[in-house]
Amino acid sequence: MSQDWSTDGRQAGRRLGRRWAAALVAATVALPALVETPARASAAEAGDAQAEAGRLTIDRLVASPSLSGATISSVRFSPDGRLVTYLKGRDDDATVRDLWAHDLETGRAARLADAQALLGGEVEALSEVEKARRERQRITGSGIVAYQWSPDGRSLLFPLGGDLYLLTPEAADGDGPGGTVRRLTETDATETDAKFSPQGRYVSFVRDADLYVIELDSGAETRVTRVPEGSDGAIINARAEFVAQEEMKRTTGYWWAPDDSRIVYARVDRSPVAEVARYEVTADGGVTTVAQRYPFAGTDNALVELRVVAPDGGGDRALGVGADSSSYIARVAWMPDSARVTVQRQSRDQKRLDLLSVAVDTGAVETLLTETADTWVNIHHNPVFVDDGRAFVWTSERSGYPQLYRVDVESATMARLTRGAWAVLSSPSVDEAGGWVYFTANADTPVERHFYRVPLDPAPEDMARVTRPAGWHSASVSPDGRFVVDRYSAPDTPPRVALLTAEGERVAYLSENRLGADHPYAPYLEAHAPVRFGTIEAEDGTALHYSLRLPADYEAGRRYPTVIAVYGGPGVQRVSKSWSVDFNQILARQGYAVMSLDNRGSANRGQAFEGAIYRRMGQAEVADQLAGLDHLIEAGIADPERVGVWGWSYGGYMTLMLLAQAPERFAAGLSVAPVTDWTLYDTHYTERFLGLPQDHDGYAASNVFRYLDGFRDDRLMLVHGMADDNVFFDNSVKLISALQDRRVRFDLMGYPGKRHGIRGTDTRAHLWRDALDFFTRRMPPGR
Repeated sequence: MSQDWSTDGRQAGRRLGRRWAAALVAATVALPALVETPARASAAEAGDAQAEAGRLTIDRLVASPSLSGATISSVRFSPDGRLVTYLKGRDDDATVRDLWAHDLETGRAARLADAQALLGGEVEALSEVEKARRERQRITGSGIVAYQWSPDGRSLLFPLGGDLYLLTPEAADGDGPGGTVRRLTETDATETDAKFSPQGRYVSFVRDADLYVIELDSGAETRVTRVPEGSDGAIINARAEFVAQEEMKRTTGYWWAPDDSRIVYARVDRSPVAEVARYEVTADGGVTTVAQRYPFAGTDNALVELRVVAPDGGGDRALGVGADSSSYIARVAWMPDSARVTVQRQSRDQKRLDLLSVAVDTGAVETLLTETADTWVNIHHNPVFVDDGRAFVWTSERSGYPQLYRVDVESATMARLTRGAWAVLSSPSVDEAGGWVYFTANADTPVERHFYRVPLDPAPEDMARVTRPAGWHSASVSPDGRFVVDRYSAPDTPPRVALLTAEGERVAYLSENRLGADHPYAPYLEAHAPVRFGTIEAEDGTALHYSLRLPADYEAGRRYPTVIAVYGGPGVQRVSKSWSVDFNQILARQGYAVMSLDNRGSANRGQAFEGAIYRRMGQAEVADQLAGLDHLIEAGIADPERVGVWGWSYGGYMTLMLLAQAPERFAAGLSVAPVTDWTLYDTHYTERFLGLPQDHDGYAASNVFRYLDGFRDDRLMLVHGMADDNVFFDNSVKLISALQDRRVRFDLMGYPGKRHGIRGTDTRAHLWRDALDFFTRRMPPGR
C-alpha cells in the first residue's frame, strides 16, 4: 500500500506508538506465543459426552473453543509500523471477537476493546440493512467484526451493536486494556460503513439511506446527503446496491478525497428494479412478506449516479458518470491530486471494462484504458497509484492470466511487472520507497498460495517469493516496508500468524497456535483423517486438482463409501493445501472417503479454464466431477454402489445436476440452498456466465428442470434457509413442486428465519446431524 508519510507525520506516529507501547506494557505480561492458546474445553463445556475418548462429534465440531485453535483475523499494522492489531475470538465463545494489539518492539499483546464489556451484557442488536450487509460480506460472528486505524495512528474506529466507538490511548492508566473508548453515536438506527477521512479530521458513516459526517475536534454531526422526499425507499445515498455488494464485492457507496475536501458518493435509484414479495418463514412470527427489490437475470438494474459533495453538505452535484442501465459502476478511487477520480465502468454484458478519469471540477471524462474479453472481464480492486499519480499498478488478464502491469497515466503505455501461466490473486501493495510491489499469487502450484514481490520498475525475472512453508498464505506489508504479516495454514498446520522481514525471515509469531497437547484439537488428533492431493485430466486434457480424505484406518484394496464434496462454481477454489476441520472431517472419521475437485469453471486458473462454463452451466462441471469419481473407482477406493455428493449454494446446484444427469452413479445427495432456475438469480452474476435469458437457450440447458426425469426416489435431501435473501427459497419451492408432480420421494429440511448462510451453533449442529444421518441411511459405512 503506497502512502506519503511526511517527516512530521512519522515523528508524530513514533510518539504515539511509544504511548501505545507504554499502555500495552502496563496492561500486560509477555506471552510465550504472543497470543494465548486457550486450554481445551472439558467434555461438558464442549457439549460432547465422548470428548475424552477422542471421538469427534458434531456437537464438538460447532462448539467453543474452535477446533482450529486461537485464530486471529483482520490483522493490520498501525500507521507508524509499531503495532499490529487484530480481532480474536473469546476463549468461551469463539464467535464473539475482541480487538487486540501486539507491540512489535516489546513482544507484548493486550486486549484493547472487550466487546461484551462495552455492550454491558446486552444482546447485540443490528438493523436488517446491517444484517444483510454482513451476509453479503460473509461476516460471521459478533462483537467487533471490523475496525480501522486513523491515518495518524491516534485512534481506532469500530462498530459495535449498531453504534460507533473510538479507541484512544491517551487516558490509559496501566490497569485497563491499553486505552479508553469514546462512544461516537448512540441512536436507535444502525450506523454502517464507518470510515476515517484520509486526513483524519472526520468520521463518516451511513445511517438509514444517507451519509453523515462527524467532525472529531468539535464532535459536530452533519447530515451530508438527503434522500429526495417522496422516493418511498427507492433511492438510497452512499450505500452500495445489492448486486454491487453481493457480486462485485463493492461494499461501499462513498469515497473520500485524499485531502478531505470532498466526497464522491453513489445515489442509487432502485425504482427500475421490480419489487418482489419475498416471504420469510420464521419460528415465532409465521410467514412474513418482505418487499425486496431484486434484479432477476434479464430484468432492469438499479440506476447508479455518481455525485460529489463537501463534508458540510455543500456543493452537492452530479459528476455526469453513471445512471445508465447498460453498464455497472464497479469501482471508484480518487487520484492522489484530489482533483480527479477514477471509475471502473463495466458493460452490462461484462465483456468490456473502461477505466475512466473524471475531473471533479469540470466533469471532463478521459478513458485511461480498456479491458475486453470474449467471455467476461473479471473485476479487481486496482488501480494503486505511484509516482504522485503519474503511474499506477493494474491487474489485467489480457495474457490469459491475471498479471500485474505498471501503467503510465499520460501515455497509457503498459509495462509488465509479472509474467506467467498463473494468477495474481490479490490487489498489489506498493512499497514505493523500497521500490517493491507485493502481491499474493499461485505461481508455484494452483493448490498453494504465497506472497511474492517484484521490483516496481518492470523486471518480471526478479520476482521473489517471500513466504516459505508450503501451504496457503495471505500476507500484508507494513507501511514502511520493513515487515510482513503472514497468515498461514497447511493441511497439518492450524492457522497461524507470523511476523516476517520483507525478505521472508521469521521475526516472531503473533499467533503460533501450535498443535500441542493443550490445543483444542489435540484429543482428536489420533483419529484425524489426513488429506491427499492429486491431479486427473478432464476430457479435453486439462489438469484438474483434487483433494481426498481417507479414514484414519484406511486399508489399501478395500473399497469405501465415497462422498463428493462439491462447489464447482466460478469465483471459488475448494482444493487448497490449507487447514480444515469441518463436516468432511466428520464424514471421513465415520468411514467415508471424501473427495473435492476443482472442475473447469472454478477460480484462479486463467480465462480459458474459467470460461469453459460460458453460456452452458452444469455441463463441463458435471463431466469433470464424474471424471473424478471414475478415478476413485478405478483406483479401488470408491465403492460404486455407495457414492454420495453434497454441496452448498452453487455446490447445491451441482449436487442436483449430478443426481439428475447421472442418477445411476449416486445413492445420495445433500443439496443446501441451491439455485434451481437461473432466471431466479441476479443480473450481474448470472448474465456474466449465461448472458441475457432472451438471447439463447443457455438458461434452459443450465437449469435443473431440464433433467427432472433423472431424479430417483430417496436419493435427495434438500435444505434451505427460509429467509434467504440471496438464493431465494423460491428456488427450492419450485423444485419441491416439480418433484412432487413426478411422485419422487425426497427428504426436506427448512430452517425458519435463516438466510443463505444458515448460521447459528444449534442450527449448524442440527443441519450436520441430519446430513450425517442421511448419508448413513442411504450408504452405510463399514462393509
